[in-house]
Amino acid sequence: MHSRASHSRRPRAFAPDPDAPGQTCDMPGCAAAGEYRAPKSRGHLRDYWWFCLEHVRGYNAAWDYYKGMSPGQIEAELRADTAWGRPTWPLGRLGASFDASLLHDPLRLFEFDQARARREAEGAPSELREPLRTLGLSWPLTLEILKTRYKELAKQHHPDANPDDAGAEERLKHINLAYAAVRSHLAPAPAT
Repeated sequence: MHSRASHSRRPRAFAPDPDAPGQTCDMPGCAAAGEYRAPKSRGHLRDYWWFCLEHVRGYNAAWDYYKGMSPGQIEAELRADTAWGRPTWPLGRLGASFDASLLHDPLRLFEFDQARARREAEGAPSELREPLRTLGLSWPLTLEILKTRYKELAKQHHPDANPDDAGAEERLKHINLAYAAVRSHLAPAPAT
């Protein structure tokens, strides 16, 4: 059983800074020891004033990091802080496309099963088998499923999302042709 005295106690929040330079308080007219640091400004957070306990409490009470910033600037600052000041963007934009082939995938979770697609397309009309394989869809399907899958593939293979991939435009053309073929088969006949 441990006694309270045997636990190492955490220093109090108002304990003097062990890195204090041993100078007097930076507040004009104060001769007390400057044992507590405070940032000089928002732009220089690692440059410090050294104050006595009384003056650092007053400085901290008046400190407003966001003083002089517009609401938009404050929002931008908060968003940047959530990513530690590093730029971020959605996956698949600005050249950061997702390539499943780079993943170590021993369970083949990201691999498209071509054999399964061929089996499922066998029940489809013969002219739709190849377009269904291109789209990775099985037969039968609804127009809603077709549109959802087309949007996914178009976004994934669009040349703007893959600026360094010369084959992206050709893949998108095949996807567009496959989509048009299946859609024309699923579209209801016009009323006469």
